[in-house]
Amino acid sequence: MKITVVGAGNVGATTAQRIAECDLGDVVLVDVVEGMPQGKALDLVESAPVVGHSRLIVGANSYEETAESDIVVITAGIPRKPGMSRDDLQQTNASIVSTVVESIMKCSSNPILVVVSNPLDVMTECAFRKSGLSAERVMGMAGVLDSARFRSFISMELNVAMEDVHAMVLGGHGDSMVPLPRFSTVSGIPITELMDEATIERLVQRARNGGGEIVALLKTGSAYYAPSAAVYQMVESIVKDKNRVLPVAARCSGQYGLNGEYVGVPVKLGRAGVEEIIELKLTDAELSALHASAAAVAEQVAKLET
Repeated sequence: MKITVVGAGNVGATTAQRIAECDLGDVVLVDVVEGMPQGKALDLVESAPVVGHSRLIVGANSYEETAESDIVVITAGIPRKPGMSRDDLQQTNASIVSTVVESIMKCSSNPILVVVSNPLDVMTECAFRKSGLSAERVMGMAGVLDSARFRSFISMELNVAMEDVHAMVLGGHGDSMVPLPRFSTVSGIPITELMDEATIERLVQRARNGGGEIVALLKTGSAYYAPSAAVYQMVESIVKDKNRVLPVAARCSGQYGLNGEYVGVPVKLGRAGVEEIIELKLTDAELSALHASAAAVAEQVAKLET
C-alpha cells in the first residue's frame, strides 16, 4: 500500500511515523514548506533500523511522488489565529483543502481520502465535492478521536483498564458532538450503571472540550498524539480490510433521517472505505441531538458556496 500524508506538521508527521513503524505501507509526506517534509522523512528513515521496519518514507513539496496513492490523509490547514473568525478560518482552510484534493486527484485515480483538517466535517464535504470520488471513499477522522477521549476520561474516573472501556460519540467534531452513554461500556457494563448522571455529564462535557483543554495547557500548540493514533486506527482498518466498526464522519444517504450530510456515525471500515453505515436505535433525545449537530454542520457547509 502507498499512503500519502499531506501536511508535515505534528499531526501529519506523527501519523506518518505510526503508519511506517506499524508496517501498514510506504509513506509520502507532503508539505509546502521547503525542506520540512524531506527532513522529517529522512529522520523517520534513520530511525527505521532501530525500530525495525523497512518501509520507504519520502518527503516532497509537490505531488508527483504521491502518484497512485491508495490512501491519502489530509492534515493540511492553518490554526485559528488572533482576530480570525471561525468563518475566516473555514474559508482559508477550504481553499487549502480544495487545492490539495485537486492536486492529489491529478496524480491518483481512485484513492481513499481521510480528512483531518478543521473544521473537520465541513472540510470533508469540501474534499468530497472536489475529488469526484464516491462518498464511500471520502471520510473524516473525528469520532475515533472523540470516543478515545471519552474512553480515557471514563477509565480515569473509574480507575479501570483503558482497554476494557468502549464508547460511542456521534455528530459533528466540536461543541455539537453527541456522546452516547447508553452505548459506552466497561467490559460490557453500561457506564450508566457505574456512575451517576452528574458524573457522566461532567465527562461528556470534558470530551466535548477535549481538544480545547490541551490547547489551553500547551498555549502554543494543539493535540497530535491522540489525533494521529485515531488516524492510524482508521488507516489500519482500511489497509487490513478489518471491517472495524468505528465512528467516522461519513456522508449519510437516508440513515438517521439524514441525506447528503457528513456527520459522525458508526461505520464498517474496510478496503473499499465506508463499507456500511450502521444505524443504532437512538432515543428521541439522542436522534434530536444528532440532527441538531448535522444542522450546525450544514449551516457552515452552506457558507462554502458564498
